[in-house]
Amino acid sequence: MKDKIAKVKTWPKDIDPTLSSHSNDKYVLRLYLTGSTCRSVLALKNLEQICEEYLEGRYELEVIDLYQNPSLAKGDQIIAAPTLIKKLPLPFRRIIGDMSNKEKVLLGLDLRDIHK
Repeated sequence: MKDKIAKVKTWPKDIDPTLSSHSNDKYVLRLYLTGSTCRSVLALKNLEQICEEYLEGRYELEVIDLYQNPSLAKGDQIIAAPTLIKKLPLPFRRIIGDMSNKEKVLLGLDLRDIHK
């Protein structure tokens, strides 16, 4: 049997290392908040900005207020809020905080290469 030679593409140093493997995937996100606290409002605002900039037209965001629906926290094992759950594309990811650290959020959503 012939051995196949894998071609590895590397990013040129002057190009932003945004991952292309998920470039056409639809993102399914769920953001758990606690009412309309400052931290919750900030998390939603920051996440919406990131999604519009990097995932325009390719994401579905479900916002869950834990004060109104506390039973929904059990299914995704939510222990802190705000918490963002990336359901799709796999792998499943959990990001906790107000989403103000853009690089951390992009890394958690697999939109940035870890070796930037």
